[in-house]
Amino acid sequence: MEKTTIQISKNILERLKIIKRYERESYEEVLDNLLNEYEKETLSNEEIEDIKEALEEVKRGETIPIEQVAKEFGIVLK
Repeated sequence: MEKTTIQISKNILERLKIIKRYERESYEEVLDNLLNEYEKETLSNEEIEDIKEALEEVKRGETIPIEQVAKEFGIVLK
């Protein structure tokens, strides 16, 4: 794998040191873990559009009462 060098401030370096999971973990591993977490938490454009569409449906009153959903799934509401 081709390698490169990046410049970071001492402040960022100290922050990276704090989040190392173990002493000999490389900074590449630390950054890879951070990026993976970021990607998991970021919504895709499709997910954002789905949420917008669902909110519009709620505004238009196109919802199913919780009682009906519970009945369909055999759930008893208290």
